[in-house]
Amino acid sequence: MGKEGKGNFQLKTPKGTRDWQGTDVVLREQIFSKITEVFKRHGGVTIDTPVFELKEVLAGKYGEDSKLIYDLADQGGEICSLRYDLTVPFARFLAQNAIQQIKRYAFAKVYRRDQPAMTKGRMREFYQCDFDIAGTYDTMLPDAEILRVIKEVFEDLPGDWKGKYTIKINHRKILDGIFQICGVPEDKIRTISSAVDKLDKSPWEEVRREMTEDKGLDPAVADKIGEYVKYKGGREVVEQLQAIPEVQANASATKGLEEMATLCDYLDIYDVLPALSIDMSLARGLDYYTGVIYEVVTEGSAPSASAKDVAKKEKKQKKNADPDEDRSNDPTIGVGSVAAGGRYDGLVGMFSGKPIPCVGISFGVDRIFSITKNRLGTESAIRPNEVDAFVMAFGGGKDFTGMLRERMQVAKELWDAGIKAEYLWKQKPKLQNQFKAAENGKVPWAVILGEDELKAGKVKIKEMGLLEDHPDKNGVEVEKVNLVQELKSRLEGKKTELVDRSVDA
Repeated sequence: MGKEGKGNFQLKTPKGTRDWQGTDVVLREQIFSKITEVFKRHGGVTIDTPVFELKEVLAGKYGEDSKLIYDLADQGGEICSLRYDLTVPFARFLAQNAIQQIKRYAFAKVYRRDQPAMTKGRMREFYQCDFDIAGTYDTMLPDAEILRVIKEVFEDLPGDWKGKYTIKINHRKILDGIFQICGVPEDKIRTISSAVDKLDKSPWEEVRREMTEDKGLDPAVADKIGEYVKYKGGREVVEQLQAIPEVQANASATKGLEEMATLCDYLDIYDVLPALSIDMSLARGLDYYTGVIYEVVTEGSAPSASAKDVAKKEKKQKKNADPDEDRSNDPTIGVGSVAAGGRYDGLVGMFSGKPIPCVGISFGVDRIFSITKNRLGTESAIRPNEVDAFVMAFGGGKDFTGMLRERMQVAKELWDAGIKAEYLWKQKPKLQNQFKAAENGKVPWAVILGEDELKAGKVKIKEMGLLEDHPDKNGVEVEKVNLVQELKSRLEGKKTELVDRSVDA
């Protein structure tokens, strides 16, 4: 668990947090790099906001999830809270600076006092990567581009995500219209939405019980909702709902379905429809959504336990509920959605009184990392660093000097040329130890110095990992004066930049 430090307290990270090190950091950097590339491809500019906000900025924006906000003690004359997401701070930024249009992206940590499941990427401190479009544009065009961004991200990520993710989508106007049709009182619409949003992890029976017993909804109304939330599929769902007379008679649902039909036309052009699932059970419990809402799920998002197991487990947990217990081994807990977002046209207006239409997506990097790492498994090893070449000395016996100065000089020349290089910090290193250090770092090239070769103005360049019968297994001699040029040529051929730091195990 940890070590006892001074003052007899336990040395460990707080619950729901972790230290990042080694190849985990490398894989996370690859994920960041791929996502950033897509954001920039679509014209995004980055901003950065404080890790904490005035409490009143965050208050009243997250519905029932507001209880998960971390409040800070008053130590500077202001009551503050750690940010819960990057969307509300972005809306505050727009209002404060009177910005009317922007395509913005941000990478930052957010904080939620949720029950952790660390190995599944469900943490209390975690990264979000957001892409948002603010401004007044023709209907559904920004929304379509956000969904295209989602597709590009998940098809560019390491770990073979292509064809293994689904974008679930719904529309607040459709959902609100359905609630009106079913007879949900106006003051219960948001709280009933929060209950419906749990259908991805709880059976209908449990959600119905929450709506009727915990939230006081008429059982007949709940049963009518149950008929509508079964609708899911492709663009045909829009046509099916438009054909229902009571839906046609509802202004909110009609408007939402018209917008969804337009969106589907645009997504057909963008080749996003194959990954799309229109799902009437998707509700997204946050209060600020006003239009399309979506979340991305994949293998591992849902719990592995059956509905019956879920109900049994929940009953047991109510007896022994510990909100701080790590639930990584709980089969009723899945990774959850790996990205989510939607349209929030009223959020900026809450701060400035001047609404600015906004739509965005937030990628949960830690959840994406957990699934990607699991998929890579032992099939791929990740380089722990980006070193291009390991400088070695070849020789032995009592007259062997180790050529430390010569190795230092060659390393310096490589560094001057922008080539990443290392050498062993030993006066007289054994050759096998040098090779072992290079292999541990999965360094692709070795530069080998030998006394006789140096006298002749030559060095050897050796590609690591070649098969025994390869003609260049023992390396290739090159003129020392041409070393930088020769090595750069070989590096260019092997493409060892950051975004390609995985190698065959």
